[in-house]
Amino acid sequence: MASLLSVTANSLSFPSTPFKGNVKTLMPKPPSSLCVPLKVQQRNKPPQLTVLNQAASASASAIVGSGPVTNVRFRLNNLGPQPGSRKRGKRKGRGIAAGQGNSCGFGMRGQKSRSGPGVRKGFEGGQMPLYRRIPKLRGIAGGMHAGLPKYVPVNLKDIEAAGFLEGDEVSLETLKKKGLINPSGRERKLPLKLVVEPDFCRTLSALLKCMNGSLSIYASSSDCQVKLNYAILGDGELSKKLNFKARAFSTSAKEKLEAAGCTLTVLPGRKKWVKPSVAKNLARAEEYFAKKRAAAAASDSTSA
Repeated sequence: MASLLSVTANSLSFPSTPFKGNVKTLMPKPPSSLCVPLKVQQRNKPPQLTVLNQAASASASAIVGSGPVTNVRFRLNNLGPQPGSRKRGKRKGRGIAAGQGNSCGFGMRGQKSRSGPGVRKGFEGGQMPLYRRIPKLRGIAGGMHAGLPKYVPVNLKDIEAAGFLEGDEVSLETLKKKGLINPSGRERKLPLKLVVEPDFCRTLSALLKCMNGSLSIYASSSDCQVKLNYAILGDGELSKKLNFKARAFSTSAKEKLEAAGCTLTVLPGRKKWVKPSVAKNLARAEEYFAKKRAAAAASDSTSA
């Protein structure tokens, strides 16, 4: 090692080598890169089209994402349902090869693991099911209201503003011609209900209902306890004598309409269905109270 290097006080001399050059030639040169343009063809996925109102107008808009797309042909690879609109149903496995386990979620014992139609809904193995253990709903909650008629409300102020003349007929047909009612759909089969506004008459509630072209007029039971000195419509809102064609009249409503000078016509209509036994009892009760009313009227006449 000492023979190869000779060190002096002022310089360091290297042994002679066949290399010809200096230190600059030993410096690394920057690599020279050749820029070659490469053309990479990217295969775009077929666009998903959503056509809006194409049949309605010739200038339909086709949307792909957010930007419009033109001159796109419909092909089998770009037709399909919207994402999430169709869900694959759960398949019922029948063995190990189904990939759902040996019993495929049915278990190994019990009636529900056997083949066949299975158990119907609500069946509890023979014991009394829940829908039969709970008490029945009686009265209105049980469906008694199903036989009662429903109404299309009509206010008396509308009839007054409709322009009925003296002696005109108030019925379902005339109300339709005046434009007071315009039933559509299910409301065409509903009866008519005439409502008295609270500012017209505080204690009076007259109801007009129509079934198959007929009307019915009712007053609330509270009217029988209050004696009114003015007409049925109250405060002179109905200033004309009209002819009402109705199916039935309550006692209080009949008295008030006759006092107002209106003509009442009873039209035949369909009554609410009741059991034959109940109908017989109602007939007996009506006959009994009719006799009592007649006896009371006779006693009043003799006392007078």
